[in-house]
Amino acid sequence: MNDSAVPRVGFEAGYGSLLAAGELHRRADALEAMLASCELCPRACRVDRRRELGKCFTGTAPLVASWGSHLGEEPPISGTEGSGTIFLANCNLRCAFCQNSDVSQRPADHIGRTCSIEDLAAAMLELAAQGCHNINWVSPTHQLAALVRALAVAAERGLRLPIVYNSNGYDSLNALALLDGIVDIYMPDLKYADEDVAEELSGAPRYPSSARAAIAEMFRQLGPSWELAPDGTLRRGILVRVLILPDSLAGVPQTLAWLADALSPEVSVSLMSQYRPCHRAASLTDHPGLSRTIDREEYHEAVRALARFNHSPHTMVQGFAGHG
Repeated sequence: MNDSAVPRVGFEAGYGSLLAAGELHRRADALEAMLASCELCPRACRVDRRRELGKCFTGTAPLVASWGSHLGEEPPISGTEGSGTIFLANCNLRCAFCQNSDVSQRPADHIGRTCSIEDLAAAMLELAAQGCHNINWVSPTHQLAALVRALAVAAERGLRLPIVYNSNGYDSLNALALLDGIVDIYMPDLKYADEDVAEELSGAPRYPSSARAAIAEMFRQLGPSWELAPDGTLRRGILVRVLILPDSLAGVPQTLAWLADALSPEVSVSLMSQYRPCHRAASLTDHPGLSRTIDREEYHEAVRALARFNHSPHTMVQGFAGHG
């Protein structure tokens, strides 16, 4: 066993006990069975992904765009040594302003670039060997079956780092139930409060209701509290990402009110001001505001809402870097 795959004393990743009981492989089996009529996300394409592609344009084999140590996440995730980030190719959303559209929305670019479960497990172990604080699955929803199978292989070889589930929030409740005890850190987006805006900008029917239900399930599994390592990195807990959009399109006050009322004011939030017009954003004639960064008043409106609805000691606010 590689000692670098084991975190500092005092922490046991949730999947360790599942591995010992034989449950981790059974969870992978259950996720693989879901691929026969895929409902891994709320689109519920119900295609047999062993034979055809659904809306995510992804089959059953792992499709990884890149992986490596990442220092650009929130400080409790990246720490000083980086988050062991695995960027999964393709996505189950079609966000008009996606900052990673080359990875998420160009499936033709990734044809023939699948890897094996062994390769994916080896990548997790290599990230641990580099000293990363966690294994961070970015856009994992549509590739959960492969990820959990690879995790089981890596865990058999000594991996014990926390797993970060870094998703867009458009997740299936049935799939999330199978992650109970596997995922140590949930880091979902909560992109919109309005159903119509979500469908217009991300092509995602019922996004707010689906994402809220998904985050409620994540909360059920982990609750509002955080478990921190001695160095301040997060070992277990939830961090909900909320991106401020121009023209109040994200509905940040409504989202923060829902988190407080439906879950808890103590749910940790990362309020992000980093929006910039990427991908197709500048060409959307119905939403011309997306061709600019957020202005100062839009930023302060979101910050005021955060102060009103959120009381978590771990909540973070990205500084204003726009104009106006």
